[in-house]
Amino acid sequence: MSHPVVRFLARRLAYSLVVLIGVLIVVFALVQLVPGDPVRIALGTRYTPEAYDALRAASGLDRPLLAQFASYVGSAFTGNLGVSFRNGDPVVQILLDRLPATVSLAGFGIVVALLIALPAGIWSALHEGRTSDAIVRVTSQFGVSIPDFWMGILLIALFASTLHWLPTSGYRPLTTDPGGWLSHLVLPGLTVGLVAAAILTRYVRSAVLEVAAMGYVRTARSKGLSPRVVTLRHTVRNALVPILTITGIQLATILGGVIVVEVVFAWPGLGRLVYNSVAARDYPVIQGAVLLMAVLFLVINLLVDLLYAVVDPRIRLA
Repeated sequence: MSHPVVRFLARRLAYSLVVLIGVLIVVFALVQLVPGDPVRIALGTRYTPEAYDALRAASGLDRPLLAQFASYVGSAFTGNLGVSFRNGDPVVQILLDRLPATVSLAGFGIVVALLIALPAGIWSALHEGRTSDAIVRVTSQFGVSIPDFWMGILLIALFASTLHWLPTSGYRPLTTDPGGWLSHLVLPGLTVGLVAAAILTRYVRSAVLEVAAMGYVRTARSKGLSPRVVTLRHTVRNALVPILTITGIQLATILGGVIVVEVVFAWPGLGRLVYNSVAARDYPVIQGAVLLMAVLFLVINLLVDLLYAVVDPRIRLA
């Protein structure tokens, strides 16, 4: 009999494959459902009969619909997502060029969010009804309510325009300019992280409160265990499953592209790529970006499911 982890991975990969095929159908239908001729729309003022025929043939749109879909699925599974209507570059290369910026922003943002949300949420739950709890709840509600673009503008006004500590926008590759990469990452990363922290704090507080009311936590206190042991070993540890869930959702959301934040900070990530591609009606790039975002969601969901069994042995993968 195969190991439970292997069976679990095989089952989840099968589910992910089904979801991915559904995403491929939706992404393929994106071009078909666009009013008018997508090639004619994409060419705009550059239209000539020769350019139109060449681009239509290169995109495979001159073939029957089923043949187009079969070709698209086959090409997608081999890593060929077509070429950009705008500049003729391979879509895969365009996505790979933008991915490092998106990963940097997501990683920095989620670390900031967890550094704020975990202590704030746990403290608030353990001091329920007190002044500190009210401060945390009001602050987190403010963070959830404020638009992320406004948060970014406030941070730019303070740290870039007033204090002149950090650049207002732009991006530097980590491999060529580590110092510039970090200085340009701080403001957009803080913007994403603070908004995510406000959301995570509320979930952390709720999860810890729910576990703290369980009978085994009261039993641990009655045995005379120290508050620190009760909090870390019996309360927080058992609250990690819902916390992992919302953390995975937030990370996947950021990796999928925080469009408004990336536009405000001129950050060359997937969100800004989609924004520019929609404006230019570059449908192959839009299709590729949506497909990549779906794959990122599926990968993160799989990793979160695996972490469930690590943080809580009671959860059986089988």
